[in-house]
Formats: sequence, structure tokens, C-alpha cells
Amino acid sequence: MTYELEEIKKIRKKLGLTQTELANRAGVSQSLIAKIESSRIDPTYTKTKKIFAALSDLERKEEIKAEQLMAGRIISIAPNASIKEAISKMKKSQISQLPVIEEHKLVGLVSESTILDALLKSKGKEVREIMQEAPPIVSKTTSVQVVSSLLKHYPMVVVAEEGKLVGLITKSDLLGKLYGG
Repeated sequence: MTYELEEIKKIRKKLGLTQTELANRAGVSQSLIAKIESSRIDPTYTKTKKIFAALSDLERKEEIKAEQLMAGRIISIAPNASIKEAISKMKKSQISQLPVIEEHKLVGLVSESTILDALLKSKGKEVREIMQEAPPIVSKTTSVQVVSSLLKHYPMVVVAEEGKLVGLITKSDLLGKLYGG
């Protein structure tokens, strides 16, 4: 990320750092930070680069990751389960979609919409006959920006670690964590 010298104080305060803490992380003196923030000095390129690198690194660490957004409890359904069973699970758990898992692998997604479409068309008796393609899988360290972009195109995102599904993120989860707690 690129910064302007005038932004250092604002960014430092946003990150909850003192001048001394930023100076220590950047490998410069606290007095240099103070002079830059008060526009009393025009620092060298090398010193500026160190300060900006420290700020950038700290901002990345502050960024919200998929692990913080995900619901850890995965309620899923098998592809050979009946549509009636899927409806029952959704109703009982108060959710609108279920990942379809076969032999520990994500193979699809079934939602209220797909069930309604199937019932209106009298199509299918098993989940496998009506399921949609599997939603995208991300790692625990995927940024909130990537998750948000994916949720614009998919109803849910699945979080995996070392090939094992560990959580789900829906639009509702994302909005709840970011804006509602």
C-alpha cells in the first residue's frame, strides 16, 4: 500500500500505536516520527520506506480473515438424502442452504431456492438430483475482501484447512460480524 507522509499520524493512531512503538517497528527514532508528523522534516527515502513498510505490515495483520468470519459448526447433507430430509434440516437449524458432502468432500450445495424449483417442477427425490455446484473453498487466512467478492456470486463460501472443511461463511455471517456483532 502506498502512503503519503501526511497520513502517517492518522494511520498510526488508527492502528493504536504510539510514536515510540511505530519507531521501534520501523527501526527509526521516535523523534524522527514526531518531526515527520509535525512536518518539521523531510525524511530520507530509506527512512520513509522503513516507516511505510512497518505500517503496511501492521495493517495486513489487522485485516479480518475468513477464520474470524466463519461459523465453525457445519450442518451438511449427503447427496443420497431425500429432499424432505434437507427441508427438515434447514427448518430445524434455521438455515437456508446446506453444503452437500460425500466422503468428506464438498460436492454441491442445496438451498431453499433449488428445493422450491425442484418441487415446482416435480423433479428429483434425492438431493444429488437437484443440488447446485459446490461453493468456493478458501483458507482460514483469506482476507475479508476476497470473501466478500466471492459472496457476491455465491450464496456461501466454505473454509478449509489441510483439505478438511472447518467452517462456512454466508452473507448473513459476514454482515453480522462486520456490522452487528
